[in-house]
Amino acid sequence: MKNINNSNNFYLSLVPSIWIILFFIIPIFIVFNTSLCESIFSIPPISSVCRWLDGHLLNIKINFENYFRLIKESYYLLSFVNTVVISVTVTFICFVFGFAMAYAICKTGERTRSILMSMVSLSLWTATLIRIYAWINLLGTNGVINNFLSYFGIAPIKFLGNYYTVCIGLLFCYLPYMILPLYSVLEKFDKSYIEAAYDLGCSPASTFLHVILPLCKNGIITGCIIVFSSTIGEFVVPELLGSSDVLLFGRILWMEFFNNLDWPMACALSIVVMIFIITPIYVLQKKYSEAV
Repeated sequence: MKNINNSNNFYLSLVPSIWIILFFIIPIFIVFNTSLCESIFSIPPISSVCRWLDGHLLNIKINFENYFRLIKESYYLLSFVNTVVISVTVTFICFVFGFAMAYAICKTGERTRSILMSMVSLSLWTATLIRIYAWINLLGTNGVINNFLSYFGIAPIKFLGNYYTVCIGLLFCYLPYMILPLYSVLEKFDKSYIEAAYDLGCSPASTFLHVILPLCKNGIITGCIIVFSSTIGEFVVPELLGSSDVLLFGRILWMEFFNNLDWPMACALSIVVMIFIITPIYVLQKKYSEAV
């Protein structure tokens, strides 16, 4: 009987293991292998790491220059700093607004709550491009806001093409991803903890910091990971709402791959972004498992 159970467990785990190998491990290996190649004028525009010389001698040539360029050239360092700063800023603002909105929704009645959550989910059904173009029509030179200001004799203001507009666009796109996990935690929140804190003399601020936030830790971590990991590699929003002066990893990766045809450099950027996303997730998961 034990052997039968072990056999069933093996076959059950076989399908997801094959899926992970085919669609996660192998693509990452291909990207990493490409990042170690050299950029050349050919189709495809990369050299091979392993080549056969004279038909029988294997020559392995690994190129780490792409990773060294990420450290040496200020162009990439600046884009890295800008991306991290914007991603952290957007994640923090999403947390502040998302927590307030999720908490306010939980305070409403059951019917109103379902309507409000449907409105939050409805924004996810709309394509990102449509939402971004709505902001362009609103903030553009001939947009709604500038047309309104023209009635008062105010010259058109250039809202687009800066980091602030990119932050607004990212906030608008990813705020629902912060609200949903926070709402799922706050909805199941036992309000007797708040009453007990008040009975013990805690102020509202102290209750929020020492009772509500710790009990909502799972939702906060989930929402922050989703927003941070999504914004750090975002390309569409900076491309449409930003300008050539807005240097972010997503835009540079696109330019290296399609404009410069420097596939190894683009893959090196992808690997760095991937490591930067996976590392905090791994650290948070390890700390959470040790705490549990």
